[in-house]
Amino acid sequence: MRCKPERKSGRRLMYPAIGAVMAMSAALSDGAYADESGVSYWLPGRFSSLAATPQVPGWSMAEVYYHTSVSAFGSAAASREIQIGRFPAVVNVNLDLHLNAQADLVLLNPTYTFATPVLGGQLAVGVIGLFGRSAADLNGTLTTGFGPLATTRMGSIGDSVTSVGDLYPQVTLKWNQGVHNFMTYATGDIPVGAYDPNRLANLGIGHGAIDGGGGYTYFNPQAGHEFSAVAGFTYNFKNPDTQYQSGVDFHVDWGASKFLSKQFFVGLVGYAYQQITDDSGQNPILGGFRSRVVGVGPQIGYLFPVGDMQGYLNLKGYGEFAAENRPAGWNTWLTFSISPMAPTSTVTPTRRIVTK
Repeated sequence: MRCKPERKSGRRLMYPAIGAVMAMSAALSDGAYADESGVSYWLPGRFSSLAATPQVPGWSMAEVYYHTSVSAFGSAAASREIQIGRFPAVVNVNLDLHLNAQADLVLLNPTYTFATPVLGGQLAVGVIGLFGRSAADLNGTLTTGFGPLATTRMGSIGDSVTSVGDLYPQVTLKWNQGVHNFMTYATGDIPVGAYDPNRLANLGIGHGAIDGGGGYTYFNPQAGHEFSAVAGFTYNFKNPDTQYQSGVDFHVDWGASKFLSKQFFVGLVGYAYQQITDDSGQNPILGGFRSRVVGVGPQIGYLFPVGDMQGYLNLKGYGEFAAENRPAGWNTWLTFSISPMAPTSTVTPTRRIVTK
């Protein structure tokens, strides 16, 4: 990870980066979140502190261990049962259900940052792949009826899957103006991961998606103060297996940090996620099934040399609230990255990421 470029005496100084890893994209699937069956393409928390700061050119690699544990009641739980039961659209459904889901994933994110400017900014391209385990169980009572006929299901069902997930390419373009940094990004979902519409737990979402947006980072290395926010929209394509199409989603991720030394910082992270258009192809009892969730939590980070490269560790966690039509709970991210070190000949020792 590398921090922002700054101009001094006509020379472009590259600071050690943590922005790329902290802004690392990821996409989770059926263990956790919403839209069709409570699962969205966008994983809140994909961006955080220093998201818009330009990077040191060259290859970097980020690895993330991601854990989540969530639950849902009512329509968010019933939607999962409707999916795996393949109930006709005219069915009546009792929403007395409880869904629990967990996921443990490892995400790999190789990225290449170009040295040649594009539109006056810095271009980077990368792709994210994941491997891990997702598990879910559903318990309670489901009553379905066609006119005078009714069927009741009671008890518990559950399953799990250990496999690979979808692929998530991403392109970013970043600009720096002193302590102000700006970015735009485009990303999406290539649905090649483990997915079965008749299974409670999956590692793919079963359909493609595109997502784009922009962000801003304020970073003052002398004072050690930083704040970042990134917002975007997701367009979901129709799931060919279920003929279900999730609505358009809006999301904001943010992070704030304070450097306590040249290598160590603490701060807060958060996100807000809101679906802004209705789903189509859903059971009528679910209505528009627009999902929402808000999350906030702490973060800590540490920078250290790895030979002639730069290493970075970050731990952040989110507690979720204000959820609607979406499982909610908590999640943690443990990130390790390795990336090119800023050239020592162009970095003054007292201003690499200096605090007062």
